[in-house]
Amino acid sequence: MAHIHLGEGSFPLWALALWTALGVTFIAAVVHRVRRGGIKPHQIALAGIGAAASFAVFQLNIPIWGGIHMNLTGLVGILAGPLLGALIALVVNIFSAALGHGAVGLLGANTLVNASEAIVAYYAFKTLMGMDWDVFPASAGAATLGLSAGAFLMGAIIVVSGVNGSALPRSDLTIAVAGLVGLNLGVAVIEGILTGFIVQFLASVRPDLVGLADRDTQEEPTGVTA
Repeated sequence: MAHIHLGEGSFPLWALALWTALGVTFIAAVVHRVRRGGIKPHQIALAGIGAAASFAVFQLNIPIWGGIHMNLTGLVGILAGPLLGALIALVVNIFSAALGHGAVGLLGANTLVNASEAIVAYYAFKTLMGMDWDVFPASAGAATLGLSAGAFLMGAIIVVSGVNGSALPRSDLTIAVAGLVGLNLGVAVIEGILTGFIVQFLASVRPDLVGLADRDTQEEPTGVTA
């Protein structure tokens, strides 16, 4: 998954103000939609479980190129939906920043990145299932697409903002960030496959949790019957 692993003061003040304002506006719109539409009881339970799982996995960091890891945002989006998925991204980032995993000033930017992963994964999953895809390829593909979107957004935010104290010209910074994005795309494939297995299992035992209560997820019998 994508995450901007930079310390306080890494972004110019104007960039911090921009991404924070966009993040606050986005979360305010999400909260407004949630208050208007309401939340089903099972969604609250899924959101709590998703937030706990995402936060736990988030802390398992591989120290490569500033740090890479998984955080199950694609899975969270598929299970909890785009609105709760965005709020979970905010909560996970707040607690992670409190533990020193990324700057507090980058909460707005990182929330936008991770929320985009959950939102894209949710709508991609619904679209692929509507095209009559099987559960595993639909969920794996949707999660990979969501995480890929987050990786590109992360790269764009860094390139647009620039990094204080960096001697790299913007063109060289773009190349360096492209390498980081590429690394995250590789992790996205791995996390996408893991998400596919999890959603496939849930669909087989509790299809209602993934919005498939009215769909037969079992294989159709084959062969000649009397």
